[in-house]
Amino acid sequence: MFPFAGAAQKEDRGMADQDSSASPPAVPQEVLQLAAGTLSPEALALLSGPVGQAVAKAANYAGRALSDNTRRAYASDWKAFSTWCRAGGVSALPAAPVVIAGHLASVAQTLGRNSLKRRLAAIAHMHRQSGHPWQPGDPAIRATLRGIFATHSKPVRPAAALTSVEVKQLLNVCGTDLAGLRDRAIFLLGFAGALRRSELVAIDREHLRFTTDGMTLRIPRSKRDQEGEGADLGIPRGLNPLSCPVRAMEQWLGRSRIEYGAVFRRVTAAGTMEDRLSPQGVWRILRRRAERAGLTVDERERLSPHGLRAGFITEAYLNGARDEQVMHHARQSDFATTQSYRRRAKITQDSPARLLDL
Repeated sequence: MFPFAGAAQKEDRGMADQDSSASPPAVPQEVLQLAAGTLSPEALALLSGPVGQAVAKAANYAGRALSDNTRRAYASDWKAFSTWCRAGGVSALPAAPVVIAGHLASVAQTLGRNSLKRRLAAIAHMHRQSGHPWQPGDPAIRATLRGIFATHSKPVRPAAALTSVEVKQLLNVCGTDLAGLRDRAIFLLGFAGALRRSELVAIDREHLRFTTDGMTLRIPRSKRDQEGEGADLGIPRGLNPLSCPVRAMEQWLGRSRIEYGAVFRRVTAAGTMEDRLSPQGVWRILRRRAERAGLTVDERERLSPHGLRAGFITEAYLNGARDEQVMHHARQSDFATTQSYRRRAKITQDSPARLLDL
């Protein structure tokens, strides 16, 4: 990783709306000052010329290696860690392993398992970005983390699987107004496409192609596709017109008259459309519709838009779908993740207790 990628990201944000064919900027002075202590005079001279432009462009690309959501999460975690270090009068960059272990211990009772792991990942990322050595297996960090998990173990609350039964409950309270048509399309497409909420809100009209058999959805980039290879999903027409995801999309697009740009947009109380819906907006829509429908989930689980994705995988498995079918449609690259969904789906159906004479 480039030691000055973080500085280059500032410039990258300013260039976001410029023509990508424009010449890359020279390396900023702050970058040259940062590199002055590690590079020879000859190397610094090169950075001031054409090579420096190429290096700055490379740093910009490096800054885009993480998704926007991951960058925001890491920034929040790093701010918390650096503030804690500053208050204690210790260095955050580079940070000694015992300092990192101490920080993890200080937040052990307030952060869950995944949040602790992400906090550590953010600290590691910042060290690598800044060119500092990082030892993830350091005994002080590893032993502390294991001890925290053993002492403050909290059961993970997965997203409750929202199968077609729950989705139809949500559809019953959507209505036929503009917001209702939008929400129907969100629920049905999110379920049938096994989409993450970030993928849902990123859909543009240009990503959709309708045929007599159904609809093709182009996903340019997703959580597990940071290189942007993209994926095409086929969504067939449903047997029931009231719960057909393709018909719901056609109705929403026809009423909203969206011909280009964001497909799912905010709708005001007065019924006017505004800008693109946010991932958090999808969560608020689900919570509001679930309250109206009287839809509740087990206390060991949580209501989440991810439940649409989990519901698709669960129902697909219960109806005999093969692993490769599920992995392809849900764009999963880790077989272990697929298997975890399968175990949840068949925990009762495949129980050997069925063989007992009870």
